[in-house]
Parts: sequence; C-alpha cells; structure tokens
Amino acid sequence: MSGDWSSGPGDHYPEHRHDYDKVLVATSGSITFRLPERDGSVELGAGDQLDLPAGTLHGADVGASGVACSETHLRRGTLTEVRLHVGGIEASETAVRQGA
Repeated sequence: MSGDWSSGPGDHYPEHRHDYDKVLVATSGSITFRLPERDGSVELGAGDQLDLPAGTLHGADVGASGVACSETHLRRGTLTEVRLHVGGIEASETAVRQGA
C-alpha cells in the first residue's frame, strides 16, 4: 500500500507499532518521530526518509508548519533496521538514536 497524507501544526501521534514495514518520506513541512526503544528521536524535513521495520515502537509530533508525507507499506521483514535518509543520503545509526 502507498499513499500521501498530511497533518496540521502541532498534531501528536501517540507511541504505537505496526505489523508491516513502513517507509516515510516528508514532502513538505516537518515531523519529529520519537523512537523510545532507541533512546532518541529523528526530525524529518522535506526530502528526508525514515525506514521503520515492523514492530518498531514510534510516535510523532508535527512541526509548526504542518507536514505532508508519502508513505509506503512493505511486507514485514523487507526492512531490517531503522534508517534515516537525509536529503537522499543515509545518515548514521548514531543520528537515528540521538536525533541528529
């Protein structure tokens, strides 16, 4: 499944898990994903991508300008780890944990 969605400024998503792998790409605005099992968070801006394997505990807070994202659901097990791609370049594991 693939689709686009948007949320208004300050919207909040409580922590939850999915039984499918998820790839999120921010197309405008910003959103911060909380990753409590990794002791950190990551902020996505336009052009950034976050890969979330099934079962990853996460929540999110939308930035002051709102956010629009493109989301793709993949078969569980397609993704093996949380990965952040900033402007199309994969960031380090440390950046995912510390929100850098």
